[in-house]
Amino acid sequence: MQPFIAPGFNLPLAWTADFLFPVLIKAVQNIDDIEIKSEDKQVLRSLRDDRLIFFTNHPTTAEPPISYYIGNLMGARFRYMASRQVFDWTFGLTGKIISNLGAFSIIAGISDRDSLKTARESLARPAGKLVLFPEGEPTSGENDSLMPFQPGLAQLGFWALEDARKMDPLADITILPGFIKYIYKGTPAALQEHLEESIHALEQKLGVDPGNRNLLRRFLHFGKVLLERAEKEYSIPVASDQDFDYRIGRIRHAILDGIADRFSVKNYDRKADAIGKLRQLFAWIEMISIGYPDPALPKLNPDELAWAHGECVKAFDFIVIKKDYLVSNPTPERFYEWLARFESYVHGKKPRALGGEPSPRARKAIVRFAKPFKLSEFYPADKKARRSALDDLLKKLRKEMQGMLDESQQLTRAIFKPGDIGGE
Repeated sequence: MQPFIAPGFNLPLAWTADFLFPVLIKAVQNIDDIEIKSEDKQVLRSLRDDRLIFFTNHPTTAEPPISYYIGNLMGARFRYMASRQVFDWTFGLTGKIISNLGAFSIIAGISDRDSLKTARESLARPAGKLVLFPEGEPTSGENDSLMPFQPGLAQLGFWALEDARKMDPLADITILPGFIKYIYKGTPAALQEHLEESIHALEQKLGVDPGNRNLLRRFLHFGKVLLERAEKEYSIPVASDQDFDYRIGRIRHAILDGIADRFSVKNYDRKADAIGKLRQLFAWIEMISIGYPDPALPKLNPDELAWAHGECVKAFDFIVIKKDYLVSNPTPERFYEWLARFESYVHGKKPRALGGEPSPRARKAIVRFAKPFKLSEFYPADKKARRSALDDLLKKLRKEMQGMLDESQQLTRAIFKPGDIGGE
């Protein structure tokens, strides 16, 4: 397979995508509309001629097409990095489409020189624009939290600015932080009814008695059932004196360490957190699946590769299932995030956050932007100082995005009073 997929631009395809965008975003992501404030639209248009990096959160696979829409509002065409395996979806059709709309591939976990070079060139050219998701891959699956940022992506901005100033000493790059919040459409009663029907189907599948529990407690109880089943599956001694999150954490690490042990994954860091391990293993699987030319990679047959990927997905499901996340703010959106994890684990189908089926209910995407700023503010002349400057840039990005995340909490309402898990 081809390790790197370069970006292209097909104007007739772009015009078609522009015209059909409302239909496509509904069909693929079940998003009915995208809300952007009128004053933000004016700001976007004012940035049309800037070199620009748009940074936003990345909980699902919906952010790239929404970024495409934002580029249209700006009157510009963005370029995007996409995981290499995405280009093979739907027998390669997905890759042909997105590459002709400005996407290019990146293999996470390695120094992908072709991808990094393309990103630098895309951004350094006059009015060049690039979309970056600082959380990287895999997507988190949680709209109300941010994963640790990957500093290498922000480093691209410094490299591109250096390249741009070789052509124009006064060149600069605008940084536009954004945040995308998804809201499920429908009345609270209708959403709760659908959630109850969905959890009931899962309970029936596993023979779980719902008892007289309210919806929040049913979700927690079902999560506990999956926890206990997983402890048995992976021969993990029951630690009944420990809380739910601790036991879930043990399962995550047992699954991921089991993959690394079975295939003797090189340079696997057993002391890393679960997100770090998952990123490493997903990158390892991706390189094997595309036939990346590295003699250190093992040769896995299709069954072994499918098993390793399936185990990673299980670990991903358990990473999202955190008790306090749901109990502290039981909104429809958080319920549906848990439901997606349950359905992925029980039915073995691809999670929506990893490119599976679209959301079962219609959603609205609300996009917010922080005030744009110039990369030159964080670009010292002394190259030795740029490590510290990069840290400062990432801190500002995270602060801005976390602020928008916090403000977005008021856009939705909890179905239950926080902490109200009712009785048995």
